[in-house]
Amino acid sequence: MLHTMIQKSCKKWLSSSDCKIKNLISYMISTGELRDAQIEAIKTYLFLKIACDNKPLYELFCNGAFNSLSEEDLNSMELSTLARETLFHNKAALALYEYASQKNEKGAQVSVKLTDEIKKNPQNINYETIFKKIFYGVTYSDYLFSLPMGAGKTFLMAAFIYLDLYFAMQNPDDSRFARNFIILAPSGLKTSVIPSLRTIQEFNPAWVLPEPTASEIKRQMIFEVLDENKSAKKSNRTKNPNVQKLALHQPFEDLTGLVAVTNAEKVILDGLVRAEQGELFEESSETKDREANELRYWIGKLPQLSVFIDEVHHATDGDIKLRSVVNRWANGEKKNVTNVIGFSGTPYLDKAEKIPVTDSLSVASSDISNTVYYYPLVDAIGNFLKYPIVKVSDNKDSMQIVESGVREFLQKYKDTIYDRPPRTLQAKLAVYCGKGIDFLEEEVYPFISNLIMEYGLNPNEHILRYHDGNKNHPKPQDSDYQFRILDRSESKIRIILLCQIGKEGWNCRSLAGVILSQEGDCPTNMVLQTSCRCLRQVERGKKETALIYLNDSNAEKLKKQLEQQQHINLDEFQKGSRGATETLNRYNRTEHLKLPPIPLYQYSIKYDTLLVEEPNTDNVISNAVKNSEQKAVINKQFDVRKADFTNIDIDSSEHGKLPARYNTWLYEIARESFGFVTVAKLHEHDKALRKVFNEVSYKADGETYFSSHYDIQKLNSLIRTAFYEKRDFSVREEFIKESVRLLCIEQFSPQVEVASSKIKDYYPEEIEVQKIIDADKSGKTEIDEKTKAAVTALRAAGLNKEADDIENKACPFPNKDRSFHYLPYKTDSFFEQKFLNEVLKEECVSKYNLEVYYNGDRMLTDFRIHCYKKTEKDWANVGEYTPDFIILQRKSENEVGKVLIVETKGSLYANDPNFIARREFVEQYFIKMNNEKTGAEKFSYLYLQDNESDEERIKKTIIHVNAFFGEGK
Repeated sequence: MLHTMIQKSCKKWLSSSDCKIKNLISYMISTGELRDAQIEAIKTYLFLKIACDNKPLYELFCNGAFNSLSEEDLNSMELSTLARETLFHNKAALALYEYASQKNEKGAQVSVKLTDEIKKNPQNINYETIFKKIFYGVTYSDYLFSLPMGAGKTFLMAAFIYLDLYFAMQNPDDSRFARNFIILAPSGLKTSVIPSLRTIQEFNPAWVLPEPTASEIKRQMIFEVLDENKSAKKSNRTKNPNVQKLALHQPFEDLTGLVAVTNAEKVILDGLVRAEQGELFEESSETKDREANELRYWIGKLPQLSVFIDEVHHATDGDIKLRSVVNRWANGEKKNVTNVIGFSGTPYLDKAEKIPVTDSLSVASSDISNTVYYYPLVDAIGNFLKYPIVKVSDNKDSMQIVESGVREFLQKYKDTIYDRPPRTLQAKLAVYCGKGIDFLEEEVYPFISNLIMEYGLNPNEHILRYHDGNKNHPKPQDSDYQFRILDRSESKIRIILLCQIGKEGWNCRSLAGVILSQEGDCPTNMVLQTSCRCLRQVERGKKETALIYLNDSNAEKLKKQLEQQQHINLDEFQKGSRGATETLNRYNRTEHLKLPPIPLYQYSIKYDTLLVEEPNTDNVISNAVKNSEQKAVINKQFDVRKADFTNIDIDSSEHGKLPARYNTWLYEIARESFGFVTVAKLHEHDKALRKVFNEVSYKADGETYFSSHYDIQKLNSLIRTAFYEKRDFSVREEFIKESVRLLCIEQFSPQVEVASSKIKDYYPEEIEVQKIIDADKSGKTEIDEKTKAAVTALRAAGLNKEADDIENKACPFPNKDRSFHYLPYKTDSFFEQKFLNEVLKEECVSKYNLEVYYNGDRMLTDFRIHCYKKTEKDWANVGEYTPDFIILQRKSENEVGKVLIVETKGSLYANDPNFIARREFVEQYFIKMNNEKTGAEKFSYLYLQDNESDEERIKKTIIHVNAFFGEGK
């Protein structure tokens, strides 16, 4: 959950004036080549590099880099004096408090016990030590990016590499950016991961950097795949071919652009010694280090090195060794590691890790804490992954499951051809054979061969057996080649039989089905990853599906891993959050409520342009020469004995080397005016311009150059001013009377398509909406017979109030005719829903005959206030403000009397400068102006924040409602 704090700060930086990469990000988006997951990851990467100076995470959290709670927020909380002072002055304490206050995926607070401990005993916690432990004691930049399979992690690595090189070449002395790169694949996945990492070479840098910069950087790139086997465990330089590859790039001091790829086992420590205390260390001798692993030694010499670790969640077997190697590189004498970047689709530990806070309190978390960016699997489905169709068989015979799965696949996908220019690809099915090669060759292959012949397919052409072979069954001839070309048009393979391969790191887009028919088809903890092999999207933007056929045992493991690793169930996995939509019915109730428009005055600023003076163009052009003269170069020599400058002389020689051509010069002046001053207009003043050109140029060696005695850029700018008329503005204030509707009926649709994950934003729920509409039609609320009998009995006993209470409870919204001018409302937060539900229950609403309408959907309301900010000279437009709620009281059935504008703001957004400017205008000008114009207290404003307690918020609302509508009563 720490990554959510990072993301909030990142978004704030990206929208601020301090962010200098907006144009770069806009360029990446405009190319249309990168996925949203990749773009968002790049934003985070550059935020940490640039805004956060590439500092370690523990240091950033301790320094409050991601804190968003303000002093105003803290002042509104129920805190002891000691706790408030601690949070005011200790940024690490505030960061830990904010982290513990967050809500997790299930809506529960991360740690109530931790926030309570900070409130009660803030002095007992060593905040900096806790953050160091949270981030594993790492003192260098170590960031993990979590993206699901198919998101394009390899291309994302390439994007990071090109961006680092771009900034490093612009600022060679800036240590935040790497010049060389090593990519480490997990030891156990070398056969599947390293080949896919070779695709970094296919990445087009023009997707992230404009030309010609992109091509210039690519020309400097050097790719080395260090996958050769060394000839001896303790190799020397001549025997280790991987070392030879690196040695060719010496001297390392000037080396830039090297991208080396290897697997982790080639660099993990060979010479570890275990001390009695159980700690791991290695002899520190450089000679011993070099002998133990020469490749590791040479990699450690590469300057400004960025270390990429792919599938970092698989580094657990050798994580201590691998971490020790990285620590040596990062903390060694040269400290040559710029940063460590990890990638994983599952940023979770196998079991929760406990961090001690005090002697009696620990905080447990199963998240990998250095995750800085997280893109969930459910968001990828329907976006850049296929929709999975999960079929579960309770049959105990694995061959019958295989038969059912193959038949269903061929029925659904036999004729499926994917169009991925320049290729067309046939849909394929992977059948995992966990019982071994003998089982694959002797049972599965003959069985499926006979089966697919029923569908007109030739087993010799359409089935690929892919394994390493054993004494009974050698590796099938040509199988490596056939496996490599599965995503090419020439591949005729439809069924792939796999044994001990293809569970992870296998990139086959045309795969549209997976069968796991028995336990052991893949490791227990990899059912999710293996199932997802078939989900890579082929045709961008197309709705594609894939079949996942499981026995009941593997299905249960899939469900468990979805819950533990992705916090979703099987139904959500199949629907996704982007592509899966639901149709909601919406209803316009303005006629039912007879809701009148609201009269108000809008403030408007009009600027009238006045022509003050027309320029004397020729005079301005002539004077431009004098005003663009450069200062003379003065050379001084300091005499130490006299303690003064001597031999002062003025260098008046010519240094100008910029070629000067009259027509080219005019074109440059016109081009830099962005079309305002044309070349034709300049030629109208040729006489004056020729004279200027002759004054600021000189001839040497038969060529004409611009003189170094003049600032030519300044000269050009001054000449352009000769064509601009001097203007001034007169400012007129206007008060425009409007009659605004709370529902723009022309924007309203009776049906709306909503992403399944966004249904919760619509309030009330669909079943409750239908009850309100039914009650509108019938004119009464339907209640069951048992409730009716109870109501009748109470009234017979004279207990009318109790009977009314029961009737009101029978209706989901007893105050339905005081709100819901359309149904359902699309809200921005649960806080807004809660406020509406709370306020409608208050006695003051019925007492003053008030109506409460949600106004936060700017697409459906006319009630938007034009806002301005007062500057030193005049007013600046700061945009439109759409308040969240309108509480109104009618003067008559067809006329609105008083209006209370209510803003319900999340505390994290309360300090947005744009919002602050708009809020100030509404409070200080809009309310006052409208009340003065109408001669009555017609408008008022109430501001509420979500960090206020429920009791405080309701109390504040009731006081304001009583004061405004009840005239202080």
